Amino acid sequence: MGWELHIPNESAVAVYKALMEAGKPHGLVNAGYRAIDSLSCEKGYRHWHADVRPDDSPLEAGLAFTCKLKTSTNFLGREAIKKQKVRGITKKLVTITVDDPLIPLWGLEGIWRDGKPVGYIRRADYAFALGRSLGYGYVQHPDKSIVTNDFLKSGTWKIESMGEYIDATVHIRPPFDPKNLRVKGLYEELPKPGVAKALV
Repeated sequence: MGWELHIPNESAVAVYKALMEAGKPHGLVNAGYRAIDSLSCEKGYRHWHADVRPDDSPLEAGLAFTCKLKTSTNFLGREAIKKQKVRGITKKLVTITVDDPLIPLWGLEGIWRDGKPVGYIRRADYAFALGRSLGYGYVQHPDKSIVTNDFLKSGTWKIESMGEYIDATVHIRPPFDPKNLRVKGLYEELPKPGVAKALV
């Protein structure tokens, strides 16, 4: 479980000290900011400006659940989203892992399917729970048709990095905690490093 604290500037130091003191018996420690990027990448939590930009729709980004289309709640862009849902999406944000645990991803690498370029990595980091690099990128069908789960689950996927083509695996859902049990305090056994391919 986690929280964000919104406090006045003048209280920041006092609140930090109180939290650290209260957390001592529980092993509370500081974590580097890169940990936020790594953990959010593993979990599939979207970052604005990287995973989602103004030219990406909630459906393309896998955020349809935020739109409440099954309710009467109105919001800016509702009609456009409804039309896109009926029409289908021609690009989709996917999770992709490299099969070789020793190869890093940095972002902006090309994504290839069956020898054709279909997108690029927008954000990447090392997934410590999986023991390999993980990235997010939007992919499109080479003929610009609807991107389906069948399209994503089939084909041979590779990442192009520094002129090399690296074997990769596309995941429909994030391979770490895909059922969202951990945010409910339910902990299953972690996937063992090196088995990301079995979690598609």
